[in-house]
Amino acid sequence: MSRRELRELIFKLLFRIEFNSREEMDKQTEFFFEEEENQADAADTAYITDKFSRIVERLETIDSTLNEKVKGWDTGRMGKVDLTILRLAVYEILFDEEIPTGVAINEAVELAKKYGQDSSPSFVNGVLAKFA
Repeated sequence: MSRRELRELIFKLLFRIEFNSREEMDKQTEFFFEEEENQADAADTAYITDKFSRIVERLETIDSTLNEKVKGWDTGRMGKVDLTILRLAVYEILFDEEIPTGVAINEAVELAKKYGQDSSPSFVNGVLAKFA
């Protein structure tokens, strides 16, 4: 599976946080991989769940960093798709040394084009530019 495909699955799994409590996320992760469109081999599943867990561990830090950088917005006002994309990208920018900042931003914009509203790509790009 390509990095882009892995990132997309991480995004989809991370999106579930908006609708489920953290206590339910272990079960939600199981459900996630049972869905045909989300099936992955053992190595990819391990990568996805590991990165997902690392993002969730730092969610408060990521959200507070987003709230500091974005004037006139806060994470509570952002659309759930945009917020999830930003959380993934900010994690990659701040905590994942394997992912160059430019790649994290580009991939986030691509996710916004695919899953967000018409204004999502420019919004995501503008927010992440503050991290570059």
